[in-house]
Amino acid sequence: MVYLDNAATTWPKPESVYNTVYRFMQSSCANPGRSAHQMARASSSAVMKTREALAALFNIQNPLDIAFTANATQALNMAIQGVLREGDHVVTTAMEHNSVLRPLCHLKRSGLIDYTVVMPYDSCGHISPSAIADAIRSNTRLIILSSASNVTGTILPYEEVGRLAREKGILFLVDAAQGAGVLDFDVQSMHISLLAFPGHKGLMGPQGTGGLYVAPGVEIRPILFGGTGSRSFETIHPDFMPDMLEAGTVNTPGIAGLGAGLQWLAKVGLENIRKKKKLLLEAFFDAIGRIPSVRIYSERNAAMNSGIVSFIIGGMDSSDIGHQLDTKYGIAVRSGFHCAPLAHETLGTMKTGLVRISPGYFNTVEEMEYAARAIRAIARG
Repeated sequence: MVYLDNAATTWPKPESVYNTVYRFMQSSCANPGRSAHQMARASSSAVMKTREALAALFNIQNPLDIAFTANATQALNMAIQGVLREGDHVVTTAMEHNSVLRPLCHLKRSGLIDYTVVMPYDSCGHISPSAIADAIRSNTRLIILSSASNVTGTILPYEEVGRLAREKGILFLVDAAQGAGVLDFDVQSMHISLLAFPGHKGLMGPQGTGGLYVAPGVEIRPILFGGTGSRSFETIHPDFMPDMLEAGTVNTPGIAGLGAGLQWLAKVGLENIRKKKKLLLEAFFDAIGRIPSVRIYSERNAAMNSGIVSFIIGGMDSSDIGHQLDTKYGIAVRSGFHCAPLAHETLGTMKTGLVRISPGYFNTVEEMEYAARAIRAIARG
């Protein structure tokens, strides 16, 4: 199998991730922060080391400002439902994932908030910071932007929008699902108020891991309440990070595995990750050429692409193309609507969906060339 679905979840993981999770489950997988015995202390230490590694990656001054979650979807829900108040307005874009759009839709349908969706200005999904600025109202509390589109891979202007949010005194939430582990994030210089990220994609951790950074001074309410291991003599939920957003037992072995993924990432380096993705994208684009029946919706300029190629073949449904790639050629891709209905509506692909190819660090040039040949063969019929 040629696995080209890394935008959904990276595979394979570094061997150290598998080994760490397995060893941790065998040796010291107790409940962190609940007991004082040595296994519980070992669990707490593993969780803290991963917090510290994330803080170093994102330039977060205090690792305790990071709350672990099950995935980026949970982190985004915690951020959106936690900071918004009745009467607030939100600015977001048509390139966002349903993890952003559905919470906003729910709050709007409940009569609590309103939001404005900024449209892209081309078929790759580029967003203009000035269009976001034009959408701001007097009651805008929050701007939400993906670091890169999960549909097209287009890198969105999160750094410029961070400066805008800072100037306007508006909270800025970044969905780093397609950026963490590939793009640079500095929550200080980029003025990021809230950063939601998965552990199982570019950070190379196991599924069931993710997190939310909350900048100091940001007022956020928890959406889950329960045991935290702290102030257990009170029935009032803690109001300090990370406990206020970590009700219940965290995924300790998963977080330990995420820590191993972060160690691997630090050793390889983000610049080398980007160089490899550039090599793979360029190999694919060179091999696929320009076929009249194949329309590509992703940036051919690798510097503006997080590592995704989305396309459709004229006269075919994306699910049919994906099925042929899987069954005839042994290539794993993502077909359909990628949980981003407004992006597909904007791009004009609601009837067919798109086929998404997303290489990872462990893919090869030969695999990308093979995928291009397979697509050319399908296009020829």
